Amino acid sequence: MTELTPVELLPGEAPLDADSLIWRWFGDNRMYLIGPRPAVLQNMLAELGQGVLDHSVFFTDTAERLKRTVGPILGTVYGSPEDNPGIAVRDFHAEIKGDMPDGSRYHALNPETYFWAHATFVEAVLYFADTFVHRLSDAEREQIYAESTTWYRRYGVSDRILPADYAAFCRYWDTMMDSVVVPHKTAAYGVGYVTKGFPKPKAVSPLAWKIIAPVFNPAAAFLTTGGLPPRARDLLGLPWTARQDRRYQRFAALWRSRPVNWVWDRLPMTVRYQGVARRAYARAGVRP
Repeated sequence: MTELTPVELLPGEAPLDADSLIWRWFGDNRMYLIGPRPAVLQNMLAELGQGVLDHSVFFTDTAERLKRTVGPILGTVYGSPEDNPGIAVRDFHAEIKGDMPDGSRYHALNPETYFWAHATFVEAVLYFADTFVHRLSDAEREQIYAESTTWYRRYGVSDRILPADYAAFCRYWDTMMDSVVVPHKTAAYGVGYVTKGFPKPKAVSPLAWKIIAPVFNPAAAFLTTGGLPPRARDLLGLPWTARQDRRYQRFAALWRSRPVNWVWDRLPMTVRYQGVARRAYARAGVRP
């Protein structure tokens, strides 16, 4: 990988700053509407799913696993070119390695494995914005991908696998979904609540959960299953009917509507954005 000074951009990259589309949407709280899409898809790559199975607290404390993962990644996006935790995120994965069931080896810093994890976040931004904000133009899609290459290079991982442009990224994504991802145990566990119900969070009392669960579980199942690609739903055996899909599409169209967007854009930043994103916009003196 070419050594860069912190502010240099390579051809095809775009600035990751207050004017970027990834800043606008990655820390947007409406991202919760896509459910755990990127996490589930990450764990459907066998090597990545095995790494989580062998090394993570995912099975014993799912909320803690997500907190430890998402925070530093948000920091990598919303940090400056000179000051962001990208290298620390990479180094955290240095010892995540082991044996696959077939005897082959895996390592989290293998470029194919590491890039897949990143790609699911990039695709999540694309999917979220196009589904729940507004239909993206070709230019917006190209811009998001160009910004995502700047984001990826902040990790300091080999960029030899990085698709050259958005069209190449789409081909990569289709190949992964069509012939590489599998229903790994980790991914299946992560969506088990769709049919079994969500386990009571540690911070919630049994009585409170008894009241909340009948409302929360159907909503979580709807957003999780509807927010996955059809291929992932099929591999994971998640129930989804044509009627449910029509409901999901109507739900998404409501969020994309002009009145809802108008209201959302005028809500306080504390409602609209994650804390890391709010602080970054404040530093830049910009309100998106």
